[in-house]
Amino acid sequence: MIDQKLLRECPDKVRKSLSDRGGRYLPALDKLLETDELYRKLLAEVEHLRAKRNEISAKIGKLIKDNPAEAQKIKAQAEVDKQKMSDAEKKIKEIKPALDTMLAGIPNIADKSVPVGKSEKDNKLIREDLSHKKDFKFKPLDHHELGERLDILDFEAGANLSGSRFVVLKGDGAKLERALINFMLDIHTVKHGYKEIFTPLIVSAKTMTGTGQLPKFEEDLYKIDGENSYLIPTAEVTLTNMFQDTVLKESDLPKQFTACTACFRREAGSYGKDTKGLIRNHQFNKVELVHIVHPDKSMATLELLLKHAETILKELKIPYRVLELCTCDLGFSASKTYDLEVWMPGENKFREISSCSNCGDFQARRTKTRFKKDKSVNYVHTLNGSGLAVGRTLAAILENYQRKDGSVEIPKVLKSYFGKREISAK
Repeated sequence: MIDQKLLRECPDKVRKSLSDRGGRYLPALDKLLETDELYRKLLAEVEHLRAKRNEISAKIGKLIKDNPAEAQKIKAQAEVDKQKMSDAEKKIKEIKPALDTMLAGIPNIADKSVPVGKSEKDNKLIREDLSHKKDFKFKPLDHHELGERLDILDFEAGANLSGSRFVVLKGDGAKLERALINFMLDIHTVKHGYKEIFTPLIVSAKTMTGTGQLPKFEEDLYKIDGENSYLIPTAEVTLTNMFQDTVLKESDLPKQFTACTACFRREAGSYGKDTKGLIRNHQFNKVELVHIVHPDKSMATLELLLKHAETILKELKIPYRVLELCTCDLGFSASKTYDLEVWMPGENKFREISSCSNCGDFQARRTKTRFKKDKSVNYVHTLNGSGLAVGRTLAAILENYQRKDGSVEIPKVLKSYFGKREISAK
């Protein structure tokens, strides 16, 4: 969450950031500021009444002996003040949870370097690598049709088993998924120095709140019936929360973790969008990258994180581009984000395959992850990115490596993992 001190001392800065994000959070900010003002007035009232009570207590013994009538008068007033203090404390207890919920519902402050924009059309192209973009001499198919023709993607079976937006990977499809996971994890652990983690897929509401999924985005989550627990939408949740309620040593930083997990998303806000194929399924595998760093290192780490995600696409020789997201397209917890988009010739368009974000101290304040330097305790900065979404990478390989006869060549770097040079119809 944002720094409450910043909210109180520089509300115009917060207001400007929310306005740049599109303005939809401004009414919530107004309500938060109004509630916070009342909360602070009540705290001040309690402190005043407590100080007054202590002052009276110091006098009352002497007055009982010297001026009993005055003592009784002061006692009566003390009882009135006691009731006032009790009422104020009751109101504070009622307001505090609501105030915390409202504060948790305000998104991160956009970094000053983020371009201001009104929609995704205002995202800034940083660079592109189209050196491996192929000039097909035939009309390329999309991955959905290719996968069905090759009998490696079975969307009908997925729908029969689980409903829409699920898929069954068969034969070489399942094998390619596994090959991609092993390839990505090997690159990130051996070449990039990440520590591999295997985390639970079910987490508490507290953990979801730590990374910003709750309370704002509960409708996008799969909740476990009868429990205050959820299926993770990304390993960002578990990896970022590894040190919740912990004070690290400065020498412990940085931490960099990777994990491949299944991810579960209801996609509640995407009705009618990308209903075919592997782009927006309810369950998918993703290799996640998370950094926990000193605040002075976070922006440099964002560039490093982006480079690590790009490495996978470069190794696979898949054409891609890098976009810097504008203020209106930023995620809730992010202060700055780069998106990686791959070229999909079957659709004749770019598709997002990774978002690399610097969240600053926003998530650390929620998870209470701090570090100690000398005698001071400060919040760490957290960063996360996909390295990469496995299903979308598989889809990009099918579309970019397809041949006229309907077979698909396997990228050179995957051949030792996959064991064959191509996928062809049986």
